[in-house]
Amino acid sequence: MPIVDARKKREAQKRADAKRAGRSRNWATVVYPESAPSNWQQVLDDTHVYAMVSPLHDQDKNPGGEPKKPHWHVLVQFDVVKTQEQATDFFAQIGGVGAAERISNVRGYARYLCHLDNPEKAQYSPSDVLQLGGADYIGAIGLPTDRYAAIADMIDFCDRNDVISYAELLRYARSHNETWYRCLCDNGTMVIKEFLRSRYWETRVEPLYPKAPLPEGNPKAEPRQGQSPAEPGAAEQQP
Repeated sequence: MPIVDARKKREAQKRADAKRAGRSRNWATVVYPESAPSNWQQVLDDTHVYAMVSPLHDQDKNPGGEPKKPHWHVLVQFDVVKTQEQATDFFAQIGGVGAAERISNVRGYARYLCHLDNPEKAQYSPSDVLQLGGADYIGAIGLPTDRYAAIADMIDFCDRNDVISYAELLRYARSHNETWYRCLCDNGTMVIKEFLRSRYWETRVEPLYPKAPLPEGNPKAEPRQGQSPAEPGAAEQQP
């Protein structure tokens, strides 16, 4: 390839990359009650875009302690990439203020809708987030630590209430705790099933065969005092 043609190709690629760099599917804006149409949420819903609207932030304060003007945060995920100008024009119809903000971390911004990672700020309820166009707020804000916390809570619940049935726990979670139910349906089932299996053994089977307690700190899994190492199938062979 001639040197001139290669240079032109590189320059064209740079222009294309620069053009794409300012585009995104994920944009956000701020809406103030006094500057938005009274039906702005319905207008947003009628666009059928994937959108999440924060609860009204009416408890926020400036660093000096003065109250901020009440406002909403709006996060939108378009089906195709948009320029900032296109996103700003879109938000203008609902009273969005200023230029649209490009969002690189959707989960982080979704969590900011309720200040979930900012304990020094006013806290708002995730149940008050408006979900439009098929948006799933709880799914968007999920973190691995949330799953670990849900599993820990379920373990404590089963210990307190002597639950050994996975079906019983799943039915309870479905009716009373959406966080637990989501965890069990997504990827927490294996851990909880193994826990309940072990709990059944500890509470229903082992009491029939008393054992000496394990000594403190047993990294090598040495036999318990007065007992020989267990052999495969030993439990089944006991009377």
